Parts: sequence; structure tokens; C-alpha cells
Amino acid sequence: MTTPAVLPKGYMQDAAGRLVPAETVKAIDIERDKLVADIVAKAKTLSSQIATFKGAAFGDIGAFVELSAEQYGTRVGGNKGNVTLMSFDGRYKVLRAISEHLRFDERLMAAKALIDECIHDWAQGSTPELQVLVNDAFNVDKQGNINTVRVLALRRLEIADERWQLAMKAISESIQVVGSKTYLRIYERDVKGEYQPIALDVSTA
Repeated sequence: MTTPAVLPKGYMQDAAGRLVPAETVKAIDIERDKLVADIVAKAKTLSSQIATFKGAAFGDIGAFVELSAEQYGTRVGGNKGNVTLMSFDGRYKVLRAISEHLRFDERLMAAKALIDECIHDWAQGSTPELQVLVNDAFNVDKQGNINTVRVLALRRLEIADERWQLAMKAISESIQVVGSKTYLRIYERDVKGEYQPIALDVSTA
């Protein structure tokens, strides 16, 4: 459905794209339409302002990180990594957080086969909790994706078996970064000394 650039005088367009004489539309429907249009217009303006603010903030943070690195005669090369900046009095904290989106390649299947082999051979010695942990790690969600956090958590288990160690190596080498998203979080310390976020999201404000 497309909305005409200019509606004919005396008409409104309904959700199906049809032109409806305004005189046949209930007064409450007209008022609702005006309210929604007004809120959307203000939201678009605010969204544009926030986007401009975030872009400028990320640029300023990146420039400051470079400036700080220059004090030691080096360069950091790009806006990589999480950065926390504090005001001198500690009242404010600005955090640039980068979240990477990970996935595993075919080597994860090899890791799973090695882990299964270990658990099968340890049948009497492995705890039910370990088996549940492994099964949960390799379960897929409704979209067919594996939970990366649970799989990576297996690497924290201290198991000396060479096959397990080889499986952990396969997991590490199968990781691929397929994208990343950068977040800006700003905090203010309250009277209790705890940092509270300054909301930039209307759903949390």
C-alpha cells in the first residue's frame, strides 16, 4: 500500500489504501488519527536527534581514545573494544560497549563428536550434570541456532582428557565473527554511590 503525496480534499485514506470521504469517518477515529500522526512526527524528530547524538558521541569517544594513546606514542587503530570514561569527580560514567555476533563453522561438529566420544567412554565416571550441560549447549533454538554462550562456557571446564582438550580447540577455532553492534551507555551515581543508567530508550525512561 502506498500513501498519495497529497490526498484529495475532503478524503482520508484507510488501512487498505482506499479513499474515504472524511465526512463519513467517525469523529473519534479522526481524533485518534491526529493523535497518532502527532506522536509519530515527534518520535521521528527525536529519533533523528538521538541518531545524531550517538554518532557524535561515538566520534568523540574514538577521538579521545586516540588522544590518550598518543600520550604513549602509539595509536589504537579504530573504534575497537569496550571503553569506560569517568568524570573527574566520579559522578558520571560513559561506556562504549561493542557486542560481537558469533557463529560456528563446521568444526563445531567435530568438537561435538569428540565430546560425545568422551562422555560415552566416561559413562560410569561422568556426572549427569555434565551430560545435561553438554546437551543443553548443543541444543538449537526455534531458528536452528546454537546458543554460543553455552557452547563457549564448556571451555571453562577443567578436563584433562586429550580428546576434550582437542574438542575445546576445535570450538575456539570454529568461532567466526559475523557482525557487531556498538552501544552507548551513560550512568550517573546516585546518593547511595550506585550508578544508574540515563535512559535513551523511551521504553525504559
